[in-house]
Amino acid sequence: MRHHYRTKGTCSSNISFDLKENKIYNVTFVDGCSGNLQALGKLVEGMTLEELEERLSGIHCGPRPTSCADQLCKAVRRAYEEERGGGE
Repeated sequence: MRHHYRTKGTCSSNISFDLKENKIYNVTFVDGCSGNLQALGKLVEGMTLEELEERLSGIHCGPRPTSCADQLCKAVRRAYEEERGGGE
């Protein structure tokens, strides 16, 4: 299922991705550092939510308390919970 997430506290403004059986595919970002975010999308392709969170959750960008990678973790976690009926 395709999901969309509005980021908070980053240069990117939105993240879109597919979540299939707890694995992440087709990640795209709107705005932000284009090359880095394209690379991030390719690097996480096929990762499970748990792998993603283990590797990228909590990463900061400069003085910001979050990053595009951290926001991706939040987005995928929210989508996972919503798909299982536990989201908002």
